[in-house]
Amino acid sequence: MNPKMAALGAVLATWMTSAAFAEEPIRIGFITTLTTPAAAIGNDMVDAVKLAVDHAGGTIAGHPIEVIYEDDGLQPDLGRQKAEKLVRQEKVDVVAGFIWSNVLMAARKTVIDSDAFLISTNAGPSDMAGKLCNPDFFSLRGQNDMVPMALGKVMNEQERKKLYVLAPNYAAGIDMVKGVERTFGGEVVGRDFTKWGDDPQLDFSAELAKVAASGADALFAFYPGRAATFARQFEQAGLKDKVKLYSVYTLDQIVLPQLQKAGVDVVLGSSTADYWSPDIDTPANRRFVEDFQKRYGRLPSNYAAAAYDLIPYLKAAVEQSGGDIKNRDAVRKALIAADYDSVRGRYELARNHFPIDNYRGLTIAADASGAWTLKSDGVELKQLVDPYVDACRNEK
Repeated sequence: MNPKMAALGAVLATWMTSAAFAEEPIRIGFITTLTTPAAAIGNDMVDAVKLAVDHAGGTIAGHPIEVIYEDDGLQPDLGRQKAEKLVRQEKVDVVAGFIWSNVLMAARKTVIDSDAFLISTNAGPSDMAGKLCNPDFFSLRGQNDMVPMALGKVMNEQERKKLYVLAPNYAAGIDMVKGVERTFGGEVVGRDFTKWGDDPQLDFSAELAKVAASGADALFAFYPGRAATFARQFEQAGLKDKVKLYSVYTLDQIVLPQLQKAGVDVVLGSSTADYWSPDIDTPANRRFVEDFQKRYGRLPSNYAAAAYDLIPYLKAAVEQSGGDIKNRDAVRKALIAADYDSVRGRYELARNHFPIDNYRGLTIAADASGAWTLKSDGVELKQLVDPYVDACRNEK
């Protein structure tokens, strides 16, 4: 063969290989809930991811971003099956999402045993922060105990003395109760865990009657996706002027417009806590909130905020590590560094790869336009670390 032709062929082959590499998409499997009444949460997350992909220009290090959305139907077994499909058939580089801790726990081993990174945008079971932590697992929001731990401190600031707690009987509900009881300085006068899953308990009248009789001056509730039902029954039980309502992952930007339209004003003045709220004044958050509201006609929720962060987080890690998501050691190191513009502002990861976040007390109130929203109440809790990190054996 002519030497010049051979050299040209080699150059062409290299160019074609490089072009093919550049065009190969980065594939993200995103598991959330897109059916059942909890689909409102999942749809909020999907909308946020789509907005983030657009903000990223649709690419990571020159690779097109391809997101495959899967519905867990609120069922751990189905979530595991969807994880198997994503890693074995779709060959995704990342499996992300997860509203529910029991679904994440069911899918965990399937993903960790594959060549994909596992990134939770919401669920944070205690086992995965401690003894089941893994170098390839990362979380975009604090472990389950953290928000209720922060809320317990808010209750102390507000001098609450007697607390009743209500939560569904599954992994996250148990973690939430442990969290608030870990920091609340008063007396826990009652505790009920209610049925969850495919056929959840929706009538809380018996539990709310016990709250009324307990002498509690505060009620802690965790009922994601059931806020409207719970709030109406709290009002019907006549507790509005007797017991201050504190909640986590229950009264949020997804449900507040519904409650306002229905006139369920019992929630006004109730308190929660979180690492994020729509009024955080960072450039990334202002852009996220403004563009989300412009595109979808509503304020984003905390679920949406963490789901949105997935894309800039992954984009920064891959590009900072050389552009090849298959270079797992380099990408892992960059994910640990978390050097990107989060909607919450800059933060660090603990050894278990959960965020060391700042938390703030939030009150449900009307904004300048009259819409009900979450507003910072001035209580700030700096760099809280979850209580399970010492059981994690990851290298920092």
